[in-house]
Amino acid sequence: MFNIIPLIVILISLAVIIAIVARKFSVLAALDTGTIQAEREAKFKEQIIGKRIKRNFYKYYVKIKNVVRPAGKAIAGLFKWLYSKLIDLKDNNKEREELAVQDSGQAASRLFMEIDDLIKQDKLHDAEQKYIEIIGLDSQNLKAFLGLGDLYFGQKNLDEAKQTYLHALKLSEQNFDQAAKAQKLHQAGLTPATEIQDNTTPLAGIYFDLACVDKAAENYKKALENIKKALKLEPNNPRYLDTWLEISIINKDKGGALDAYGRLKEANPENQKLAEIKAEIDKL
Repeated sequence: MFNIIPLIVILISLAVIIAIVARKFSVLAALDTGTIQAEREAKFKEQIIGKRIKRNFYKYYVKIKNVVRPAGKAIAGLFKWLYSKLIDLKDNNKEREELAVQDSGQAASRLFMEIDDLIKQDKLHDAEQKYIEIIGLDSQNLKAFLGLGDLYFGQKNLDEAKQTYLHALKLSEQNFDQAAKAQKLHQAGLTPATEIQDNTTPLAGIYFDLACVDKAAENYKKALENIKKALKLEPNNPRYLDTWLEISIINKDKGGALDAYGRLKEANPENQKLAEIKAEIDKL
């Protein structure tokens, strides 16, 4: 009895194995060995074609490289030549500009000499034209604007004089700012002291000129503003202090007149008009 049971188990297991093999046999039978071979050949062909493409690419790359390399060198040489020409052109333009500045400077010097002669001959209209000619050569020529302003003021053309002085003021302020920057750079050790220019005097002088124009136009308030700006730059200038004193007396400003008188006396104690001025102030 017990010997039959193991036999039955063995038979059942064998039947299961036979069934599985039979099922798989149909799949194995469906495999086409020709297809397997074709796949292998296809892969081989892909490898051959890939290698052929790589060889052809390298061959044409070498040809193209041999052609392009000289062209590339030629293009690089062309750009290098153009760059050197641009540098030469820039240097030549700089030299021409420097020569033009020198020529205009020489022309301006000659014109200034002619202006002096014309003014001595009282040919003021011709002198005016010469000043304008200088400004045409150099629109930043401060001396020309100041001279033209003086010419207009001397002719009592107050509006023209003021406008000319105001333009000169702008130029002088620009120079003053540049001088201040140069001073800071020098203090920082970045520039030599020789590059610093003192533009305080021209700026103060223009404020004084404007004060004189305003005074002549009886615009005493504006005249006082400009003369104080001049004194801020040059506190002990006798001409500026004297003008401040005159404006204060005209305005009946006794306090301002006394301040101006005190500073004028300290700056120029040998002034023989001090007693006369003091007496005039006392009458206010």
